[in-house]
Amino acid sequence: MPNVSASRESLRVAVIGSGKGSNCQSIMDSIKAGTLNARIVCVLSDVPDAFILERARKAGIPAEYVSAAPFKTKLDGEAEKEYVRKLKAYGTEVVVLAGFMRIIKHGMLDAFPNRIMNIHPALLPAFPGMEGWKQALAYGAKVAGCTVHFVDAGTDTGPIIIQCPVPILDNDTPESLHARIQVEEHKAYPEALRLFSTGSLVVEGRHVRIRK
Repeated sequence: MPNVSASRESLRVAVIGSGKGSNCQSIMDSIKAGTLNARIVCVLSDVPDAFILERARKAGIPAEYVSAAPFKTKLDGEAEKEYVRKLKAYGTEVVVLAGFMRIIKHGMLDAFPNRIMNIHPALLPAFPGMEGWKQALAYGAKVAGCTVHFVDAGTDTGPIIIQCPVPILDNDTPESLHARIQVEEHKAYPEALRLFSTGSLVVEGRHVRIRK
């Protein structure tokens, strides 16, 4: 597959999340600092009072609650069509999932092929699914971390863009380990978007090559 890239203008990013939106904030901060040539065109959430919406509104970014009913764990059917419609209306080039607690289905994947990213708090393929840092700690792993990947039809199974390891300390609690993983997440997500914006990512099957 040819390199995955957008235009040389500011990358038009849409963020979808269900919670506090700390990764969304890290992207906004990178844009403000001038280290990421991008613009967040909208923030959408399936939770009406999600703090990610408040973060966006304070930054002057269009923020909307969009229901995903009647489904509980996936984005599908008419709700999926509405999300795709709104994303296209905002001129979205790449979709960023920031704590979006639903499985993405084929309608959105087809609308944005290799243009949907997710961040997961574990070193995939280890510990997919919910609360990967707790899984790693309970398992007795020595290293945890985070993974930025393109989204496919599976759960946390898409081609990996960036991984950042975080050592697990003997005295770690779920809270202390998660906090250190989030520090790396807030570096990794903006960097993945920077690479995308410069056309540096090449997807070859399951492999994402980074062109120098």
